Amino acid sequence: MNWFLLVIAGIFEVIFASCLGKAKEATGAAAGWWYAGFFVALAISMGLLVKATQTLPIGTAYAVWTGIGAVGTALVGILIFKDPASFWRVFFITTLIGSIIGLKAVSH
Repeated sequence: MNWFLLVIAGIFEVIFASCLGKAKEATGAAAGWWYAGFFVALAISMGLLVKATQTLPIGTAYAVWTGIGAVGTALVGILIFKDPASFWRVFFITTLIGSIIGLKAVSH
């Protein structure tokens, strides 16, 4: 169950990072709503991370949480914010995914 919570926490990390990107593009009240979304997603992400680390090794849990956030945010950047999708960028995103799976596989 805590692995599931950790994955959800990672997804909320992607959401809070994406809210920052949208807030940067927005003006006025719209920017305020994106910042509000950032803080809500941040609180949920951190709360779930805390819960997951009660039974998972902290080093593994934090690395997986950060990895999910990094991969997800990079993909959102490519798909939504039109960041470049060069071969090397996609290659290293793929290696991050492999590392996340590897950490999960070797964790007790």
